[in-house]
Amino acid sequence: MAISSTQKQDRSTELPPSTHPLDPLNADEIRTTVALLQDAGIAHDKTRFITVTLEEPMKDVLLEWIPDDVLERQAFAVLLDNTDGNTIEALASLTQQKILKHEHIPDVQPAIVLDEFFECEEALKQDKDFQEALRNRGITHFELLMIDPWSVGDYGDEPEQGRRLACALAWTCKEAGENGYAHPVLGLMAWIDLNTMKVIRVEDSGVVPIPGQSGNYAARYFEGKFREAPKPLEIVQPEGPSFSVDGNSVEWLGWSFRIGFNAREGLVLHQIGYSDPAQNSRLRSIIHRVSVSEMVVPYGDPDNNYARRNAFDVGEYGIGLFANSLELGCDCLGLIRYFDAHMATGRGEVMEIRNAVCMHEEDYGILWKHSDWRTGDVEVRRSRRLVVSFIATVGVYEYGFFWYFYLDGTIQLEIKLTGIVSTGALAPGETRKYGTEIAPRLYAPIHQHVFNVRMDMAIDGPNNSVYEVNTRSEPMGPNNPLGNACYAEETLLKNEQDAARNMSLESARHWKIVNPNVTNSLGQPVGYKLVPEVNAFPFSDPQSSVRRRAGFMNHHFWATAYNSRERYAAGDYPNQSDPCVDHGLPDYIKQNRSLENTSLTVWHSLNSHHVVRPEDWPVMPVATIGFHLKPVGFFDRNPAINLPPTSSKGSKNSNDSNCH
Repeated sequence: MAISSTQKQDRSTELPPSTHPLDPLNADEIRTTVALLQDAGIAHDKTRFITVTLEEPMKDVLLEWIPDDVLERQAFAVLLDNTDGNTIEALASLTQQKILKHEHIPDVQPAIVLDEFFECEEALKQDKDFQEALRNRGITHFELLMIDPWSVGDYGDEPEQGRRLACALAWTCKEAGENGYAHPVLGLMAWIDLNTMKVIRVEDSGVVPIPGQSGNYAARYFEGKFREAPKPLEIVQPEGPSFSVDGNSVEWLGWSFRIGFNAREGLVLHQIGYSDPAQNSRLRSIIHRVSVSEMVVPYGDPDNNYARRNAFDVGEYGIGLFANSLELGCDCLGLIRYFDAHMATGRGEVMEIRNAVCMHEEDYGILWKHSDWRTGDVEVRRSRRLVVSFIATVGVYEYGFFWYFYLDGTIQLEIKLTGIVSTGALAPGETRKYGTEIAPRLYAPIHQHVFNVRMDMAIDGPNNSVYEVNTRSEPMGPNNPLGNACYAEETLLKNEQDAARNMSLESARHWKIVNPNVTNSLGQPVGYKLVPEVNAFPFSDPQSSVRRRAGFMNHHFWATAYNSRERYAAGDYPNQSDPCVDHGLPDYIKQNRSLENTSLTVWHSLNSHHVVRPEDWPVMPVATIGFHLKPVGFFDRNPAINLPPTSSKGSKNSNDSNCH
């Protein structure tokens, strides 16, 4: 975890001991957990370790914890027994060096791990029926195949119900290392039992000629053909960064939080708070824990080649496992602090992802400005934001998750989508209304990326309430003779079912989380508001399998009473989950618990609607979706009003003046 600019980092091979209850498991702790499970006979040579992660202490325990206290360090593991297909949950005490409990979880399939992808691909390449179907398409170089195993969902028509399945699709390369997604092998799907790694059936719906145009994008294919490059842009911080880091704890210009990471959610932020250092104010809590709890990608073409393409990238695969090792000057720019991640592989070995999380500062233009035309006085302050990010490559797509902290107390999540779109082939002369031809006979179906972000709120304390805010127009009449009047109407969302809500452009709807027990100097309850950005509604039918299994996409906003076990918007085990049973949020809110002046969790669903363009091929430019959390009465005034003027000293085009 070293600071870098252009210099190479020096790293120690020794892992520091965990010093905080929320620190992710280090490599030694993962090895210890695996050994405890093996010694207890719970894990054996046919066991897959789906996840081994920190068992986080309860919220109320952490609120009372002080650094001198010793909390038992625990690890939570999900295991898959390939001999009988059973899923096992286990809890281990690292403090006591023993297994505390373990249990079989019936009728579920845990996430697919990376090891299974590789084994599945190799098994399919060796299958005689699959090879014969490939030869019928003129494909004989099986080593040039690209096999993508997809989760199968549950449509009620699988003859292999109860088995752990993947449905594999194929693409082929003309030469090693090229972009095979330009050459889809359409009409061919194979079903694999992941416990036995046996191909159980091959579906061949007919040969479609393979598109032949290259889709290569690597730099080596453009030698001598590059466009003019931009002039160099350097980020210089001669006095170093404004943040400080102690282990996983970060402080930056009033902000304070902890960085966590796990295989399923990837980056997790804990104990986000703010204090005004100039006022010597106490650290005020805002969010106890926040993460991306789930995402699903439903495709909109009803043809059997595409209709089953939907992936729960968090719950069915784990975006943390697919995190990139970030590179200076490419993924991150400036003076960087990196955080490594340690996770368990499917075989219980330690996997280290170096530079999994990147943290740096960015200039963000003008923060505030006013020119007094009477006196000629001008005051301006520049904005800066702290960026904490990671990027995961899940299948063809890259997802970048960027958390921004601003000097005015705002928190923002921006999700950046890039990578390669999922492709298929068109027969000569064929057109399809469910997608776009992006190259000659190369087809990309319409689809959506629906994310859900889970936020355990703690606005100035543990007990909060949530309001919906709609702007209303006053009818014209004696009280509004010119027809200009409008006002913001706040409605308390008293229980969980009342709080399942959607966006409304007509009323400029947003949601406000307040602490009714703490007021500002104006007597208003302190709060933050969730401000949605670009979003969409789902287009899959409400009774479709994917819509039932991903019920969280039915609403943009949800709120539930805090429960540390209700962590995932589509439930604990979305892989092959039953569409006839409510999972995750639709199930949680059946309890209809009170949301008034209590510990609560806010969930926000973000729907990136993608009608594919030719410009999205061969690698799509970044598309973004996100939201802001903005203070509303949390401060008595603009918290950045006391920011000192920015000096332009050091800029090559400056006269060493102050910006005021």
